[in-house]
Amino acid sequence: MYRQIEVCGIHHAVALKLHPFPVHVSNGQIVIQATASLDSAKFSAIEIVPGTTAAPVVNSITPASGTAGSSTTVTLTGSTPAGKAVAAQAGSVLKKTVLELGGSDPYLVLEDADLEAAVMTSVNSRLINAGQSCIAAKRFIVARPMIDEFTTRFVALMKSKTVGDPLAEGTEVGPQARHDLRDALHQQVRSSIERGASLLLGGEIPPGDGAFYPPTVLAKVKPGMPAYDEELFGPVAAIIEAQDEDDAVRIANDSIFGLGAAVFTRDLARGERVARRLEAGATFVNALVASDPRLPFGGIKESGYGRELGPYGIREFVNVKTVVVR
Repeated sequence: MYRQIEVCGIHHAVALKLHPFPVHVSNGQIVIQATASLDSAKFSAIEIVPGTTAAPVVNSITPASGTAGSSTTVTLTGSTPAGKAVAAQAGSVLKKTVLELGGSDPYLVLEDADLEAAVMTSVNSRLINAGQSCIAAKRFIVARPMIDEFTTRFVALMKSKTVGDPLAEGTEVGPQARHDLRDALHQQVRSSIERGASLLLGGEIPPGDGAFYPPTVLAKVKPGMPAYDEELFGPVAAIIEAQDEDDAVRIANDSIFGLGAAVFTRDLARGERVARRLEAGATFVNALVASDPRLPFGGIKESGYGRELGPYGIREFVNVKTVVVR
């Protein structure tokens, strides 16, 4: 049998939804909605507000299971450092964790890809929520025969996007969540350029109010650059050339992250074969990576562990209990 257990859900930004449970966001708080099948008394949710103490999180996690105010399982959507901190705290009192953390999703464009579809999908994925999505495309690994044409079309489409007030009609790219996050992103771009990356578009903080950052494209990205090694949480694309399919897979897997990945090819059997070789929690063929309530969602490596959504996600938050009657 499956028995419902107490869960503490921690999210690092107000805009994120608590995947495993029916929720809504009100006045900056994550609120659990009761349903006929969900005992809301068994769930708690905490928002980590930048610049404030993490004491509420610690207090919720550390009581021993079964004591007042305690939870049995902790789930976090946030950065990798936040995940490590929460997992350590939960581990000190033997509480299970499900962590959905950062990502540096690779999009592989093979030499037989539909180039127009690959470019459009890649740009859309890179700019979703102004690039502030764990499963947004971040590294574009392109086979050598396609690299020049892909880069030309990709830069042109990125350049065409309108940056501005997210409430204004026609705006396609809004601001970053905070000024310090925008500044950190810019430093990653500048550091990559200093180490040899080519700036093809953007890369400059615009004047005026707001934490805006323009659609930016870096080419000739290599290991040792932030654009190659780190998560770029904003509208910055890293284009990386691959010699062939094997090289593209090698580059894609050369990452501490393993959340999502995509591969573009006209040969669907080849796409599935490549997808199985990629080190990621989910791989899509000829489509952008997305979560679906019917399918398990989560990552490997430093993108976390455990799964949200679907039957697997539900079972992360229950106790599998054996009952024998004779």
